[in-house]
Amino acid sequence: MPSPVINGLSVDVEEWFQVGAFEKVIARAQWDGLDSRVERNVRAILAMFAAADVKATFFTLGWVAQRHPALVRAIADAGHEVASHGWDHQRVFTMDPAAFAADLARARDALEQASGQAVTGYRAPSFSIDARNPWAHDVLAQAGYAYSSSVAPIVHDHYGWREAPRFAFRPLATGALLEIPVTTAEIAGRRMAAGGGGFFRLLPYGVSSWAIRQVNAAGRPAAFYFHPWEIDPDQPRRNDAPWRSRFRHYTNLAVMAPKLERLVRDFAWGRMDELAAREAAWVDSAPAPLPAAA
Repeated sequence: MPSPVINGLSVDVEEWFQVGAFEKVIARAQWDGLDSRVERNVRAILAMFAAADVKATFFTLGWVAQRHPALVRAIADAGHEVASHGWDHQRVFTMDPAAFAADLARARDALEQASGQAVTGYRAPSFSIDARNPWAHDVLAQAGYAYSSSVAPIVHDHYGWREAPRFAFRPLATGALLEIPVTTAEIAGRRMAAGGGGFFRLLPYGVSSWAIRQVNAAGRPAAFYFHPWEIDPDQPRRNDAPWRSRFRHYTNLAVMAPKLERLVRDFAWGRMDELAAREAAWVDSAPAPLPAAA
């Protein structure tokens, strides 16, 4: 029997109040006065992963690492990868190249000091590298990142780069930087999000399971993500947020942990840096596309 495809498992480590859904109702100046729940939630995730004997990548905000350095060290000591999610969840397309470079440097410094690991992976908040800011990949390469997982190759009201490849690719003409898009599936020639987050939480488990199996059946790995606040049904409620934001944020929080426990048992998982190394070899060995007909 052939070995199973090893998929990439990742956690975007941020507080419940740092999500894009609440950015218009909770100001950054209020953050330090709100109920911090990231530590208890991440430690529950670490216990879940230990029970399933899986390793993952924790894309962590520098803001969180500065305030919870022992938590970041615990992630690293458990054998997981600590990677960057930027400093404070500012979307990349709201910055210019200089501001983005400064954000990367500030976050990396906090993460490396807390973890004792070199940080070589990055995920943009809200998958905010797209057709508006392809220069972001140049900035990441100049900063020495080995890989990014910052592109969602779908159409979405908050993010998306529909024209991007579905699987790992080199975003620059030169250099070693690899981009690993979040996973999508295809139904009747149309793409659907299948890489986790709200889609996994809101839809039946069978939908995500089918999508990952579709990708694996083609010999390709899935890149899956979720957030610590998604396993926390007791988090504070913000009734001043728009209805759509509240629906997306709070629906099915109580069922998320059991679904994740099932997911980590049903598929083979590993860290994103290890996936990036395998995907880089696959990208570099793939045959070049045929030239277009004249």
